Order: sequence, then structure tokens, then C-alpha cells
Amino acid sequence: MPTLGLIAGSGRFPILVAEQAKRMGVDVVALGIKGVTDAELDRIARVEYFRLGQIDKPLQYLKKAGVRQAVMAGKVQHHSLFGGILPDLRAVKLLAGLKDRRTDTILAAVADEFKREGIELLPSSTYLSHLLAVEGVLTRRKPTSAETADLELGWKAAKALSGFDIGQSVVVCEKAVIAVEAMEGTDATIERAAQLAAAHGKHPDLAVVKVAKPKQDLRFDLPVFGLGSLKIFERFKVSTLMVEADQTLLFDKDEFLAGADRLKMAIVARKGAA
Repeated sequence: MPTLGLIAGSGRFPILVAEQAKRMGVDVVALGIKGVTDAELDRIARVEYFRLGQIDKPLQYLKKAGVRQAVMAGKVQHHSLFGGILPDLRAVKLLAGLKDRRTDTILAAVADEFKREGIELLPSSTYLSHLLAVEGVLTRRKPTSAETADLELGWKAAKALSGFDIGQSVVVCEKAVIAVEAMEGTDATIERAAQLAAAHGKHPDLAVVKVAKPKQDLRFDLPVFGLGSLKIFERFKVSTLMVEADQTLLFDKDEFLAGADRLKMAIVARKGAA
């Protein structure tokens, strides 16, 4: 039986990967992060927990388990990379050699460390290709002409923003960009947009656009939405969503889209560059 290494962050992403890999007859050995990884993963895979900032011991653990291929799945908040971690000596050397502290730079350097130990990092969607958003309107409702204009503006803004590896999400309302994502993540960006609108006495419907990066590294940081996103959409009156086709994962896809229909949302997957 082949063995998959799973570097597990928070949320359902690593759980879904582990479940699908097991269905395909693949044994799963996971690296969990204390205080981050969902404990539910323990019922599916062998999980060994490490501190954020450790590199050498996790790598040696995977090698001992016979792992030759691995997947990174799940979120680690970007701001976590700047505080509260205790890097091991290997991580200290890695960080010292980086040209910058952008997320992609750090993760690419970690991937190189895995490669040096004979472990190949696969695209994070390897076992979840059936959950990728396909091009077109994904919900029963199509966006109105006014909503389409907001989505088009958001697409252009998000594509420009993502090129600097700052964030990948933009919130638009009434032909104005209300909020752009930085390190806080998409959910917090939507909440901030709603608060800004409310501060001006408005409670409008919001358009959210989330894109892949211009040279998206498929091994990590793919855009993701799921059932938890629906709660955010409902709470903060998100009426339309545009994502990038073939580069965005929709967890619990059928249930997610059914929930969006109940909210009378319009969700569109767009393909191609800005």
C-alpha cells in the first residue's frame, strides 16, 4: 500500500484529503500542528504533532514512515509566521537564507527541504480534483448586470493584488472596492467590508472575488470555500461570489452550492487571467 505524507493545517481540508486518499487505498501519515490541526484527523490517519517552526523532526518522521510523496493541506494563519513560533536549527537556517518573508517564499523553501530528503510535494488538490470549481455559473441564480459589473471590477482588483502576494480576495459594492485582503484572511476581509459599509449607514449586498495568484504554486495556498463560508456570506450579506475556475476548491461541493441556492446567491467561476 502506498503511503502519503499529509502536512495538516486547520479546517476540513486535511480531513477531506485523508478520507479520499484512504478511499483510494492509500495509507496516510500526517504531521499535525499543535493547537491548529483538527483532532478529527486522528480517527482517519496516523498523526504526529509538532510545533510550528519545526522542520527537521517532522521530516525525519515522514522518512521513517516510508513517505516519498506528501500534500500540504489546511490553513495556517499568515500572521502566525511572524510570532509565537520556536524554530528549530534547520528552520533558523532556512529563514536566514530567504530573500523575503512572503508566504510563497517560505513555503517554497520548505518544499525544497522536503525534496532534499527525497519527499515530493504534490499539488494540494491531488486527491480532491472533483471539488475544483468548473467554469461557468455554479448556482441557479445568475448575477444581475449590476452585480456582474461589481464582479468584473473585483476580478481586476484581485488579480492586481494577488500579483504582490498580499492577498487574493476583494470585496466590492456599488462599483466601489470596499476592502482588500491582507494577512487577516478572506472571512475577516468580508467582515471588515460589512463594518465599513455599516459605518456609513448602509447595509448593501456585497460582491466577493477570490482569485489564484498569477503563477499559482499548486502545492499550497489554493483558494478554498466551504460550508463555513456560507455562514459568513449570510451574516454579512454577500450576494455574489466569483472564483477562479480549476484553481478553487469548494469543500462539500454539492452541499455548499445547495446552501448558496438557499441564500439566493449567484456564484460564478471564471477562467483565465485578468
